Amino acid sequence: MNYIFFFLIVGSIVIGAVNGKLQDVANAVMTGADLSVKIAFSLIGIMAFWLGIMKIAQKSGIIDLIAKILRPVTKKLFNELPENSDAIGDIAMNFSANAFGLSNAATPFGIKAMEKLQNENVDKTSASNSMCMFLGMNTAGFQLIPTTVLAVLIGIGYENPTEIIAPTLLVTLIAFCSAIILAKIFQRFWIAQTPNESGAENE
Repeated sequence: MNYIFFFLIVGSIVIGAVNGKLQDVANAVMTGADLSVKIAFSLIGIMAFWLGIMKIAQKSGIIDLIAKILRPVTKKLFNELPENSDAIGDIAMNFSANAFGLSNAATPFGIKAMEKLQNENVDKTSASNSMCMFLGMNTAGFQLIPTTVLAVLIGIGYENPTEIIAPTLLVTLIAFCSAIILAKIFQRFWIAQTPNESGAENE
């Protein structure tokens, strides 16, 4: 990634110099740097607010309630997991954070969920069906409210930032459902290997 950015910067300077637009390139750099600082500061308030809401929900037991509500659904989707798997709570937290566009808050819960799914994985050398399902759903990133994107649009002075809510909801819902369907289809072609089977192959 560093090489790509280096190439873009050097290429812009060279092309600007060749076309006599070097001053415009310098102005664009300064303007972009100033705008990036404004956007970063505009994100602080809204991210702090929603992260605080998530923390309050966690402390007050609302997240546990959400996990219980989602348990029948998650149990159906992650049918390999035990009835009282600890991973289900982290999965619920991850989905809740993603639904409100808080990808930064969702990441720690996603990592914890993956660690717990790996602990319950029979074959430690490959991802289980539950891990693949969770990764697909998490990557799709279903969002009810794209909080981070809204904050960026507000930061750059966009006139009607809320108009992206409906398109974002539609697109992420389609991606989310597609990830579930494809994961379920491919699960039919993958048979989890048990330790006994693994030992037999080694012999």
